[in-house]
Amino acid sequence: MPHSVTPDSTPQGESQASSVTMKAETQDIDMADAPDPAVEEKTKVNLEDLFDDEDSDGEFASSAPQVKSEEESSQPQPIPKNIASKSAYSDPEVMRAFYQRLFPFRYLFQWLNHSPSPTNDFAHREFAFTLPNDAYLRYQSFPTADLLRKQCIQMLPSRFEIGPVYSTNPRDRKTLRKASAFRPLTKELVFDIDMTDYDDIRTCCTGASICHKCWAFITMAIKVVDVALREDFGFKHILWVYSGRRGAHAWVCDKRAREMDDPKRRAIAGYLELLKGGDQGGKKVNVRRPLHPHLDRSLNILKEHFQTTILYEQDPWSEEKASHLLQLLPDQTLKAALQKKWESSPGRASASKWSDIDSVAKSGSLSKSTKDLLEAKQDIVLEYTYPRLDAEVSKKLNHLLKSPFVVHPGTGRVCVPIDTRTVEEFDPLAVPTVTQLLQQIDEWKGEEEEGKKIPDWEKTELKPYVEFFRTFVNGLLKDEKSGIKREREDGDAMEF
Repeated sequence: MPHSVTPDSTPQGESQASSVTMKAETQDIDMADAPDPAVEEKTKVNLEDLFDDEDSDGEFASSAPQVKSEEESSQPQPIPKNIASKSAYSDPEVMRAFYQRLFPFRYLFQWLNHSPSPTNDFAHREFAFTLPNDAYLRYQSFPTADLLRKQCIQMLPSRFEIGPVYSTNPRDRKTLRKASAFRPLTKELVFDIDMTDYDDIRTCCTGASICHKCWAFITMAIKVVDVALREDFGFKHILWVYSGRRGAHAWVCDKRAREMDDPKRRAIAGYLELLKGGDQGGKKVNVRRPLHPHLDRSLNILKEHFQTTILYEQDPWSEEKASHLLQLLPDQTLKAALQKKWESSPGRASASKWSDIDSVAKSGSLSKSTKDLLEAKQDIVLEYTYPRLDAEVSKKLNHLLKSPFVVHPGTGRVCVPIDTRTVEEFDPLAVPTVTQLLQQIDEWKGEEEEGKKIPDWEKTELKPYVEFFRTFVNGLLKDEKSGIKREREDGDAMEF
């Protein structure tokens, strides 16, 4: 089964794994032959007694009794010391401290499990690890959050990805008599927006670089896609997550979304897809009139961004690119008049060139109708502002996507949730790095109440992001519980 890896999350410069003896480099490794942590631990302690989870609290108590094994009790909890902001993000000690002290495993478990008690939604879920030596480990699964945490601390993945829930435990798939018995059943509907898809229209940065000016493209995309998913498809539980460098991911977590087959996923991806034509440089937007209500609504959302972000901040129609703007206009007489005007005033700003279209048209240089010109201008606005989705990510149930809260190995930034209510205030360049967070734990000056341990993430800038995630998970679990109750009531109803 193929796996997909988002381009902005490729590991860079990790050191060799110290705790995993893997000889394979830059390849997928089948986990069928790897030790199952649950089976391995049975010879030592009970599954429930593996170790204490540092990030659990009263609201999301561990599903297992919090009893430490003798081996763990004899080993003090490591404390990150002398970890400076210049430390390598993928340094083994940095990653070990991050997984031990900051990653919210308990809430991740609740999110994927859809219940406070362990279910197959978590136990049969595929996880894939990218190790420090670039080995890619697939088909991992864990019965509890504690075991996932322990595996992360042992293997120190630079990141891990989340796949679907399978019909059986992914680790057991090779023991099945029929390969068809192992199949993906459910997974969140996901979307991926990457800044590289805007490289032909952004002028401030290129490649992996981003700034506040071009991040506005991601903001626009989130606003358009989020409202479409909610208003047009009725989805409620949509988690947006910063990719750690130059993009954002959406996880649609409603049960109805998780249970969709590939054709339905392709249909929704197609509904949201607008730009065609790739990098050929031609017209990328060709839509019917009257505009579909989704596009009409999107235009209303995007027109203000077009004025500020596109015309003034990006200024996309410099001398060499002005020809593309002319190419998008349908009127030959108008194009000729505009070209003459712009050649006579070199260095004219894009905002002025956009205003010139109407003023020159009104002066009589228009052979077609004003309606044709208006529609052409709408198409231009959409080409420069409408979301550019990596549609392949959304179309298949078995696609893997980077987990929230992992560390981006290239930037060191944590993949934190984005609150759509304040999406325009989100600053990707202000998202804390893993080394900054570990320093903040050491520098914390607060006091813990007697008998109550404060989770380490509460002592850092990660706190608002984890609290947002916890609230999101609470809402999802509440709806899951009420949905199960309704199903039982419907099942008990008498039929006539």
